[in-house]
Amino acid sequence: MMNTLTLVLCCALAGAAVIAQGALSAPPVVVRKTVQTVDGRTLEGRVLNEGLSDLQLRTDDERIHLLRKASDGRYRPVTSQRDWPTYHGEVGGNRYTTITHVDKRNVARLAPRWVFPIPGVNAGAAVETTPLVVDGVMYISTANQALALDAGTGRQLWQYRRPRTEGLVGNAAAGINRGVAIAGNRLFMVTDHAHLIALNRFTGELLWDTEMADWKVNYNATSAPLIAGNLVVVGTAGGDEGVRGFIAAYDTTTGKQVWHLWTVPNPGEPGSETWVGSQTSHRGGAAWMTGTYDPELDLLYWPTGNPGLDFYGNERQGDNLYTDSVLALEAKTGRMRWYFQFTPHDIHDWDAQEPPVLVDTRWRGQPRKLLIQANRNGFFYVFDRTNGELLLGRQFLKRLNWASGLDAKGRPVLNELKEDANGEQYVCPGFQGGTNWFSTSYNPGTGLYYFQALERCNVFTRRNMEWQPLRSFMGGTARPAPGETFTKSLRAIDIQTGDVVWDLVQGPSAVTASAGVLSSASGLVFFGENSGAFMAADAATGKVLWEFPTNQVWKASPMTYVFDNTQHIAIAVGQSIVSFGLADR
Repeated sequence: MMNTLTLVLCCALAGAAVIAQGALSAPPVVVRKTVQTVDGRTLEGRVLNEGLSDLQLRTDDERIHLLRKASDGRYRPVTSQRDWPTYHGEVGGNRYTTITHVDKRNVARLAPRWVFPIPGVNAGAAVETTPLVVDGVMYISTANQALALDAGTGRQLWQYRRPRTEGLVGNAAAGINRGVAIAGNRLFMVTDHAHLIALNRFTGELLWDTEMADWKVNYNATSAPLIAGNLVVVGTAGGDEGVRGFIAAYDTTTGKQVWHLWTVPNPGEPGSETWVGSQTSHRGGAAWMTGTYDPELDLLYWPTGNPGLDFYGNERQGDNLYTDSVLALEAKTGRMRWYFQFTPHDIHDWDAQEPPVLVDTRWRGQPRKLLIQANRNGFFYVFDRTNGELLLGRQFLKRLNWASGLDAKGRPVLNELKEDANGEQYVCPGFQGGTNWFSTSYNPGTGLYYFQALERCNVFTRRNMEWQPLRSFMGGTARPAPGETFTKSLRAIDIQTGDVVWDLVQGPSAVTASAGVLSSASGLVFFGENSGAFMAADAATGKVLWEFPTNQVWKASPMTYVFDNTQHIAIAVGQSIVSFGLADR
């Protein structure tokens, strides 16, 4: 059965991709139509798409109407009953859903409901976007492109696209874009060359375009923005190219910058004493992933990236604040309330860009507002997010040799790692870390925190180098340790103790997958397995209950929504979006 489903999916991807690519060059044809709805209304407007049983119509007030044909020839309006309105589903960063249509008893009936091949994606590239769904419309993105789809069928409603930037360096040059944000009738996304733009979410029309930073000095952008009140907050990528990191907030209506916070200090500023040496002009600390937000406290929690040079720290002695940290910022002003640095003086590229998840629960018998994170350096952390107090720090990796543990303040107790005669140093974890940017999830029903862990070591070399525009600024190399294999695991941690409750080990593959997780109140965890299968596991035990082989490299995280009273679970698969739902008996 699985092989047949895989064949159907692959054929759909290939055939539809040809159609979508060909449609890009065709001139737009405007067709108008008047229809009667089953509730007695008359709708007239522009046809965005039409099939035998479905119609997508935009009326003159710019509203999109998703319609399904009834047996009497009239149309039934459809929409979503449960949306997914922001990158992680909610601004607190936790990919957990209370939707329970799909549960342990029926999850084996999950099957693809529709497939949308995304046009214009570079051959061989894997899409990293997380779809958003608002009022039945799904919004997705790739580099310099946003699209709106009917969330029930995958039919395209509109497309915004601008040329890719030639000569760009960094992750955005490879076509990475992780998603969009929505506030009211506006949709926000970053461009590859570090602009923030706003689109009309019903038409795709460009409303404003604001330059965040100059791409010619190595800035680029890849992350999904975050909405906090009337502000859209975002950072840029470029830490591996020696940019100076920052976080900035912009007015959602005008695009004007409201506040701007550098994540690393210049000489003479507070924290600059933690940067000592001649190589401190290009300090890194890029804020290249989406932060989280507590509306009640009105605080943003934003993770920061590695210092530059990545692997060579001889000429930047000190802790190198505020790299590899989480920053608690006042949402209205950007003023820093508190910070915690996970990896002082990082020389292994261990960004802190793993999702900081906000949890309200009981801690040691008392209600507490927590922030939890499984960090790239191999340790799991629990904080009181109101004041930054560290409540727990525990190693979650089995293979970790750079530190023997954490002291009472959470500072790593370093081991002395020798270089061999070739100047090479064996370090666990490797530069990809014990985990990375992909999504995580806490389930309040089980009390467990789920994330993908990587057991892998690297051999590091270091070298000094001069910064240049439009060039990498790594300061060395990291390669797999000869003769060693690696494993990827879906892990469940008890946040009260830091103990690993269960560990679902996945086999190695040619590349390391970057798939995140989604947990549900029905006791399931959805995740992309390293070999390319999409899976659901029992949230309490880790037992695999369902799988669908996509035969693609995972670079995205799952989400869920309810459309026309049916739960869908969608994820970017290779160069397409696939939406799963329960098959009829």
